[in-house]
Amino acid sequence: MSEEKRQLPLWQESLLLVATALVLALIVKTFFFQAFYIPSDSMVPTMVKNDKLLVQKWSYWSGGPERGDIVVFRDPGNWLGPDVDESSNAVQRGLELVGLFPSGGHLIKRVIGTGGDRVVCCDAEGRTTVNGEPIDEPYLADPSVNADQTFDVKVPKGYLWVQGDNRGNSADSRAHLGEPGGGFIADEDVVGKAWLRVWPLNRFGTIEGTDAFDEVP
Repeated sequence: MSEEKRQLPLWQESLLLVATALVLALIVKTFFFQAFYIPSDSMVPTMVKNDKLLVQKWSYWSGGPERGDIVVFRDPGNWLGPDVDESSNAVQRGLELVGLFPSGGHLIKRVIGTGGDRVVCCDAEGRTTVNGEPIDEPYLADPSVNADQTFDVKVPKGYLWVQGDNRGNSADSRAHLGEPGGGFIADEDVVGKAWLRVWPLNRFGTIEGTDAFDEVP
């Protein structure tokens, strides 16, 4: 008669289950999606401060971000102000590491230009142009303030030009033009594409894309 399979002690089984769950969570965070929260009002009305969302990563498995995408990216160099809340609890930091708690230390903006694009603000009607094509942006909080800061940039290959939907209150690429890096975001600093708002519940739902850039050559 064959020997019965030896059972692990309960405490060892529990540790194995926890370790397996953490490894699976880390795999999901690395390759599929990750939780984040909105740190400011720069994306109003599309998103508001403290919204919780999931960012998906599969859209960029075979290519980079596209114009109009709302992306979460790592702070490229002191873009985040000192008043942005960061998790100080050790448990929260551990859960962030495996993607089980919304992460801080990141920013979220809309991609306006990708590598090779010329982005100019603005035309006679106050619209941003990309490669000479004026962009009608229905998602802006207040279109009248879009032309308050003028610029004319050529986006380097491998980089992005990003702006918030709340153009009057967004320290985005425009605010960092004169700094090292010129306000551009490296493609490799993008964590993923905004996908699903999970909190608050009354705003639960997928984050829709835009066709505003469809005519850009």
